[in-house]
Parts: sequence; structure tokens; C-alpha cells
Amino acid sequence: MHRLLGLFTQYRGLRREVYILFLGRIVTSMGSMVWPMLTMILSLKLGLDAEDIAELMVAAGLFMLPADLIGGKLADRCSKKKIILWCDIVSVVCYIICGIIPLGFATIALMFAAAIGQAMEHPAYSGLFADMTATKDRHRAFSLSYLGVNLGLVLSPTIAGLLFKDYLWLSFIISGVAIGITTVLIEFFVKNIEKEPDASGEAVYQQERHGESVFRILRENRILLLYVAAAAIYGAVYSQYSYLMPLDMSAAHGEDGALIFGTIGSLNCIVVVLFTPLFTKLFNKTQDLYKLLAGQLFVGLGYGLFLTLIGHIPVYYVAMVLFTWGEIFATLADGPYLTKRIPSTHRGRITGMIAVCSAVIAGAIELTVGHLYENKGHAAAWIFVLSMLGAAIVLTLLLLLGDRRTYPKLYEKQPETVMDGPEPEIEEYREEE
Repeated sequence: MHRLLGLFTQYRGLRREVYILFLGRIVTSMGSMVWPMLTMILSLKLGLDAEDIAELMVAAGLFMLPADLIGGKLADRCSKKKIILWCDIVSVVCYIICGIIPLGFATIALMFAAAIGQAMEHPAYSGLFADMTATKDRHRAFSLSYLGVNLGLVLSPTIAGLLFKDYLWLSFIISGVAIGITTVLIEFFVKNIEKEPDASGEAVYQQERHGESVFRILRENRILLLYVAAAAIYGAVYSQYSYLMPLDMSAAHGEDGALIFGTIGSLNCIVVVLFTPLFTKLFNKTQDLYKLLAGQLFVGLGYGLFLTLIGHIPVYYVAMVLFTWGEIFATLADGPYLTKRIPSTHRGRITGMIAVCSAVIAGAIELTVGHLYENKGHAAAWIFVLSMLGAAIVLTLLLLLGDRRTYPKLYEKQPETVMDGPEPEIEEYREEE
């Protein structure tokens, strides 16, 4: 029992505002039940084929590219809290309208408009979690954020699967209300937005550098481009969980595939909730790139098992456990890796640029996958996807060779992180209205 409690007490000692953002993640995710069903909405409700769906998603992704850049620039220059609030309001309005109007392509357009709002606030969210934690605590803060997302998602995919056939409109209403609740939480309880002081050796690469361009920072940190390529290709491979997998389930099980996929999505979240605290504690000393590599390998194992025994429903759940372990490892690596290596004054812009690069690479892969699936069959599409995963693994191995030379301070032994005890007192800083 003591060890079990230790998995959760490891999150003690963070700023109060981090816990409010954590609660906001939970509430928002409770309503995020529409997006996992997007492929099935487009295929079963609107009658699009696999190639059309891929083209639509890529086109929508292109429209969202400016949102990532604008959101990143705003996050470095404006109040991150206000960015989140206004973007959430846009999403709330869009989802409520989706629930009122008849299902059609206008609904899809509004969904993507809401997604643009969420994309614009992503650099601000990431920046807030980084600003509010010292480098030694960064992995715990991002782990807590990820845990919050999945606590909210535990039941929502299954509920979405149940509502899919006759009450899809209700899913949109629930999403809008949930994001609205999050907006209220952040407005009234997130007051202290001052950066956490950090004088450790690890923080040397995060020192503020005002007046310098993003491109100069990236020229000095070229190895980050290798990380962007590896993470982007992995991200495109990971996204097949919500594209190729539901297409295969629809083909194998018809409309029942929506419910099956929904329960698998809920299992995904349950595994995240159970294993994220455990992996965070067990691997808190493990370098981020080793976590990313482990994540890629587990995702490959999950896909491999799914493909080997497709049509056998119990196997889907075993495959999802392996896949989710990979997702956990990769997610625990992503946020901390970048925020430890770039100046705090450039986090938003670099996060936005990385999102754009990732979207371009993911879009090219998505179009190729859709074309192969429609013209060559699901086997050809999956062979291409697994080949891309192999490329991401090779890039990560190359990155491992150069990262230690580029950022030696991050590989030096640091003082133990104190995870128990009273929360430190921090002088409150109230945002100027």
C-alpha cells in the first residue's frame, strides 16, 4: 500500500497552478469524445472513402499550420493564460453549434475550427507547465498533465461509441460544456504565472535570450532538427491508431466497429492512468531519448500484434496495452526533452514551428497511407507505416549519439528531487489585467 501511495505522492510539491491546469485537463478530456470517432464519422456517416478522408485531414492540417505559428509567437509575447481562455471560448462555441445543426460537412468545418483554437493554445499550455516548474521537476509536471488528459478520457471513447449511432449530436454538446468548465477553472484559479526560479546546471540551456531570432537559436541547436524529424515521423505513425485501425475495424465489423473502437480507446486511457505514475517513478532518471526509443518499439509491437490477428476482438485489447505503453514512454519524453534545451523566451515559437514541421511530414505520410489503402489494400498501407516507424527508430538512434555531446550538462548527475514534504511557499504574482 505504501508503494502504491508513493506513485501518487511523487506529484507533491509542485505549484498550485499546475494542479489547477491538471484538473482542467481532466474536465476538458471528459468531453473530448468526438475526435477519436472522426474517421468513422467521415466513412460511415458521410460516406467518404479512405483516400478522401486522408485528403480532407491533410487539407485541414494545412489550414491549422498558421495557428501553430501564431499561437507560438503569442505564447512568447502575450499572457499565456489569456491565450488559453480565448481559444477555449472559440472551441466551446464551435462544439455547441455542431450539436445543434444537422450532421454534415458544416459540422466537420466547425470541428476543425475548434481544432484550430486548440492548436493555437498548445504552445501556451506547454509553456505554462514549463514556466511553473524547475528543470528537475519538469518530467513530473508533464507526466501529471498527460495523466489528467487520460483520466478524463477513460470513459469518453466508450460513451462516444454508444452515442455514435443515434445520439452523435450529444457528444458535441458534452465537449463544448466540458471545455467551458475548464475555461472557468483557469480564469478564477490560475493567478500565479511567474516563472519558477531555476539556478541548476541543467537550466543553463534555458536562459532567456531576448531580441534573438528563432532561426539563430535553431542554427545553434541543429541537432533539434533531427529530433523534430524523428518525433514527426513517429507522430504520423502513432496517428494511424485513429485512422487505419478504425478503417480496418469498420471493414471487419461494420457499425459495431465504432463501439469496439470506443472500448479500445477507453482501455488506452485506463492503461495510461494505471501506468503513467508507475513509469514516471521507475524511469525518472532515464534520459528522455531512451524513453522515446522505448515508446517507438512498444508502438511497433502493438501494431504488429493487431495486424497479425486482425478480426479476433480479444487480441485488439492486448495490442492496445502494448501500444499504450509505447504512447506513455514517448509522451513522457517529448515535453521535457524540448523545454530543457531551448531558451525560455523562445519556447512558444519553437514549439509552434515544430508543430508545423510535424504537420507537414505527417500530412505527406497520411496522404501516402490513404492512397495505398484505397488502391493497394490495407497490407500495403501498413507495410509503409511500419517502414516509417523503422525510419523514426533509426533517427532516434542517431540522435542518441549526438545529444550528449551537444548538451553535456543534462547528462551530469543532479541532486535528488524531493518529492515528499510540504509544498514550498511562493510569493503570489497576479497577472495584470
